[in-house]
Amino acid sequence: MSEIVNLNRVRKARARTERERQAADNRARFGRSKAEKDAVQKRENRDAARHEGHRLSDREEKDQ
Repeated sequence: MSEIVNLNRVRKARARTERERQAADNRARFGRSKAEKDAVQKRENRDAARHEGHRLSDREEKDQ
């Protein structure tokens, strides 16, 4: 005789392994450490400040 298989358990186990695989893919694609996120944020803030520093004031624009 063959072994009795609970189909609900098999289906749930298959779904669980698929969710785990998807989670691993997402961690690889989107996961960044807090230090990496902070470094990117600091660089963006520094670049924005540098960009603003080169902006002409309203008065200089009207004179020309």
